[in-house]
Amino acid sequence: MLVQGVTDYAIYMLDPQGRVTSWNSGAATIKGYDAAEIIGEHFSRFYTEQDRATGEPARALDTALREGKYEAEAQRVRKGGAIFWAHVVIDPIRNDDGRHIGFAKITRDVTEKRETQKQLEETRDALFQSQKLQALGELTGGIAHDFNNLLTVIRGSADLLRREGLSTQKRDQYLAAIVETADHAATLTSHLLAFGRRQALKPEVIDLNVRLDAFAEMLSRTLGGKIEVSLDLSPALGLVEVDSTQLETALLNAAINARDAMPGGGTLTLSTRNIDDAAGKMVCVALSDTGEGMTPEVLDRVFEPFFTTKVIGKGTGLGLSQIHGFAAQAGGRVELTSVPEKGTTVHILLPRTDKPATTAVTLRSGSANGDGRTLLLVEDNAAVRDFAHGLLTELGYRVISVDCAETAVERLEAERIDLVFSDVVMPGLSGVELERIVRARFPDIPVLLASGYSEEVALGTAGDLTVLPKPYGAESLAAALAEVVGAKNRPLA
Repeated sequence: MLVQGVTDYAIYMLDPQGRVTSWNSGAATIKGYDAAEIIGEHFSRFYTEQDRATGEPARALDTALREGKYEAEAQRVRKGGAIFWAHVVIDPIRNDDGRHIGFAKITRDVTEKRETQKQLEETRDALFQSQKLQALGELTGGIAHDFNNLLTVIRGSADLLRREGLSTQKRDQYLAAIVETADHAATLTSHLLAFGRRQALKPEVIDLNVRLDAFAEMLSRTLGGKIEVSLDLSPALGLVEVDSTQLETALLNAAINARDAMPGGGTLTLSTRNIDDAAGKMVCVALSDTGEGMTPEVLDRVFEPFFTTKVIGKGTGLGLSQIHGFAAQAGGRVELTSVPEKGTTVHILLPRTDKPATTAVTLRSGSANGDGRTLLLVEDNAAVRDFAHGLLTELGYRVISVDCAETAVERLEAERIDLVFSDVVMPGLSGVELERIVRARFPDIPVLLASGYSEEVALGTAGDLTVLPKPYGAESLAAALAEVVGAKNRPLA
């Protein structure tokens, strides 16, 4: 009576070969067969043709016998051929002597549940897509606003430089404005790439306590007399492997936010400690302020790009985004705690490493002189190629310019080349692929790569290549060339 009274579950028995030996009212409701139609038939008739062809019915019985239970959600077939989703459980049945005498099979129709779940997932996907579009709109607007401001300064200064009769002081003033604004644009791009975890990093193994001790002195001068900078450094701190430049940028961004949250002055504390959590052995560097703090609503949005509570012109909204992107790309994470009117703490957690600390390498002075050596410049963008050609000529190189890696290989085979300077992203062979060709066929020729952004470089598949970030100037280019030449033990002068 109990089994027959259950109408929303199909409960029935199979003999050891899989033929139906009993049939309850729930089975009749779900499957569509009366008991007289189905008893004695093999249960595989409820499976789809594809499942029968792959031997799924036999596999289900074998699993139940071997493991004591078979459970799955899959498509099944009702009388008349209609397909439905079923949650199926099969248990082997044994008599008092332990002899296998058949199977108990319970089936529940979960079609409605699956449809509801599918609709929920579609709704979530639609919401996620809507949020992505909203974020993209905010990102686009933020980029346009900030870059238009920067371009206004550059274009205006360039127009003023065209005026005749400019004094040397005015000319230097406008040139300085262009250089400074271009540096700001490069920093903004760097923050965007860091937020998107697309920044090419140069990791080195460092002791955060040593780095923060020196960093605190710089902060004291940068933040002004109203902000007291204090240190609380844990002894026996583990080493971390990070890009030092990106680390200091992240710390500086956090410190500037802390300064802005303490307009009347306050205390900024930098602390370190070792922690062990679910992510593994980590080092935590924390920056705590005694400022205004944040509400929960603001705290939920702080990592969104271009989200800022500062007045227009006082912040890009990319500082915490850069911190988040840097930490994630370094294999760590960022956590924020904040209490209104009491202050905020930024926790940057980075993986500990067992590698030895990196030894600093000092570039030789006077290495900017190319001394007439032949440099092969590979750059597909004509404007950048002309600029780099002129810059390298000023640095003392005899420059051969080509627009693709394929032509570069031909020139390498045809004449003596002392050094290769190549863009990474180009049609056809990339700069990374060109470097591998040079390494294999011309192992004595140093190669320096340049990139504004490259998937190969950002994801680490470029290996240990030396990559100069764009935009670059004479000083950074000369230093990078000296580095790759020094690595090959080929002095420039």
